[in-house]
Amino acid sequence: MSKTDKTRPWWVRMADAPMMTCLPVHDHRFGLCTLSDEITADSASMSHRTSGCYWGATDHYLFGCGSLGGGREWHHFRREERRRSRHQARRELRAYHGED
Repeated sequence: MSKTDKTRPWWVRMADAPMMTCLPVHDHRFGLCTLSDEITADSASMSHRTSGCYWGATDHYLFGCGSLGGGREWHHFRREERRRSRHQARRELRAYHGED
C-alpha cells in the first residue's frame, strides 16, 4: 500500500504535526488530567468529547489540510460565481454589439 496521507489513519496524521493539527483540550471537571503524552486513536478526537482531556483537531486540520476537506467545498461556490460572472459579461457584450 502506498505511504501517502490518504492511506494513513487520521490520528496518525494529527500525531505527525502536533500543535498545528491538534491541540491539547483540558477538561478537569471530573478529576485529574487524563491527557496522554502521545497521540493515539484513543486520546485524539475530531470532535468534542463529553469529559476528560484529549487531543482535539484544530480548524486548520479540519478545514484546511485535514480530512474534512472544507477547502474543496468552497471551490464549487466560487466556480458558480465565476461562471455567472462570465455569462453576465457575455450577455453585456452581445447587447453592446447589438447581437441580442
